[in-house]
Amino acid sequence: MIVHTVGELLREWRHRRRLSQLDLAIAADVSARHVSLVETGKSNPSADMILRLAAELGVPLRDRNRLLLAAGFAPRYTERPLDDDALSAARDAVGRVLRAHEPFPALAFDRRWNIRMTNRAVEPFFAHVDPELLRPPVNLVRLGLDPRGLAGIVVNRADVRAVFRSRIGRQLAAAPDPELTALYDELLAREDAEDATPGRTIDADVVIPMIVRIDGRELRMFSTITTFGTPMDITLDEVSIETYYPADAETAAYFTSPGGPGERRSHG
Repeated sequence: MIVHTVGELLREWRHRRRLSQLDLAIAADVSARHVSLVETGKSNPSADMILRLAAELGVPLRDRNRLLLAAGFAPRYTERPLDDDALSAARDAVGRVLRAHEPFPALAFDRRWNIRMTNRAVEPFFAHVDPELLRPPVNLVRLGLDPRGLAGIVVNRADVRAVFRSRIGRQLAAAPDPELTALYDELLAREDAEDATPGRTIDADVVIPMIVRIDGRELRMFSTITTFGTPMDITLDEVSIETYYPADAETAAYFTSPGGPGERRSHG
């Protein structure tokens, strides 16, 4: 097992962010010489200095703990399950966001795209999924791409694959994760036969709608992702909320019209 010093780890993060020592020094309001001494192990940084440099490098909380441990300090950030009593206020906040988005679908997932919470508007979509895929942890990427999952009702599967490939590619570029890499290699690394444009990314597109065929209708939706602003817990740092919106009037009417799924859920 290779053990890295805190200086080596900071240098790796700096290279990943494509910053020079001077760039980092200016951002963190320290001298470039001090950054150099820290990276080469000639200066032992304080815990506060490590966290200052890590913040400027956009290091996730999980990895900030690793930096602290490498320097001989105790971790600063806790990691508790989302259903832990200590996170009840945050969990309730997530629940309120999800419920407030009804009658449109919304869900919360972690850094590995495992679904943690959903609102009731998601239920009609899960009704089309093989129960095997709904055994916890339910992975949103696998659910979206497996023919036994949502792929069976998604019309523009190539677009959805491109969105997942782009998002997870950016995640891995920002912060490595072995399990997320394995998920990417399993489901996204190889071009699928139905990919209309091999190697396509969606970075240049403003909005890529997800088109699903359900109840005899084609629904067009786009989504936005929200994260916690300044979390101090690793779990909250890694939770994202994805909210789906109708992309046209017909889709909006499907969810909101009297007797539609939104009406049934609100009175059921």
